[in-house]
Amino acid sequence: MKRIIVGITGASGIVYGARILETLKEQGVETHLIISDAAVRTMMIESAYTIEELKAMAACVHSFEDMTAPVASGSYRTDGMIVAPCTIKTLSAIANSYNDNLIVRAADVTLKERRKLVLIVRETPLHEGHLELMLRVSRMGGVILPPVPAFYHLPITIDDIVNQTVGKTLDQFSIDANLFKRWGEDEKTI
Repeated sequence: MKRIIVGITGASGIVYGARILETLKEQGVETHLIISDAAVRTMMIESAYTIEELKAMAACVHSFEDMTAPVASGSYRTDGMIVAPCTIKTLSAIANSYNDNLIVRAADVTLKERRKLVLIVRETPLHEGHLELMLRVSRMGGVILPPVPAFYHLPITIDDIVNQTVGKTLDQFSIDANLFKRWGEDEKTI
């Protein structure tokens, strides 16, 4: 069974983290949720989710401050980590190995153990400092996957757009949840 850490930070886009948790639960993946205090505040502003509903989607929930949680150690095996959404502050902390909370520590462990780390960075526009931080994480082995919508699958609802990003994120872990129509799926091959 796959085991994936899901970090949710205070950037706009709580729906990405929630949908990832929901989909991974449907796929039988063991998830370890870490949610920041800022994410809880953002969730109350931009979604109908309650913290109890969000936590119920995860197999295990760890306190944002608990640096003794299993996911803080490289000896605790996981298939990787997703931070969705990822604030620039969290991106910066990860890029600089500034382990002052469990999300950043788990991400740092994920990188040092050469496991998959996917950051759904939610900020626009980007300045040079943001881009340098992204490049730094990418060079360390992380995947920067901003929620940039595609339109070849002809989305109709916001859920269609969210599902495409979630699907692309899960592709990084070889999990096909069949959330969106892929390019060329309906085309005839010659």
